[in-house]
Amino acid sequence: MTATIRVLVVDDHPVVRDGVAAQLGSHRDIEVVGRAADAEQAVVECARERPDVVLLDLRLSDALAADVVPRLLAVSASSRILLFTAFPEHAGVAPALAAGACGLVVKDASASALRRALVEVVRQGSYRGERHGSDPSPVTPREYDVLRLVAAGGTNAEIGEQLGLSLNTVKAYLHNVMRKLDARNRAQVITNARAHGLL
Repeated sequence: MTATIRVLVVDDHPVVRDGVAAQLGSHRDIEVVGRAADAEQAVVECARERPDVVLLDLRLSDALAADVVPRLLAVSASSRILLFTAFPEHAGVAPALAAGACGLVVKDASASALRRALVEVVRQGSYRGERHGSDPSPVTPREYDVLRLVAAGGTNAEIGEQLGLSLNTVKAYLHNVMRKLDARNRAQVITNARAHGLL
């Protein structure tokens, strides 16, 4: 591959962000054009650099990938977004892929595997790499959609409007999530979801 792949690395852990950037920098056909620690910074960097690939952490300190992906594509429609996570079975993966991410790379991938993922996503437009075994998420992707909107402060009516669901359906999803996470109210479900690493 003759063209250099321009990459933006987005992760809220400096050790991960800098380590990945250093790993990628060792490949002659890859250039790290930016780094970002949160969603706001990622959008600014993406708009400025218009990278070929954005390597996006699934959970940032200020947002979840499913909410960041559309914002990145809005400022750089041609960028490919690869999710980057230690938890490939996380409930946030499916909504982020549905929002426009092109694939997923696990954080314990080797430098050569990470390079292969970047090359493949640029060439083919998607990456369907090896899925590692992991504990499955306690909630379904749709329940996760409702959960993250609850965490963002949405009412049942607002959540229904945003997801195209009836009020009763939203209540049913929320009831299921609260049961699965052993929560009695909205505040507790958010706290327990964070404890499970879902938010």
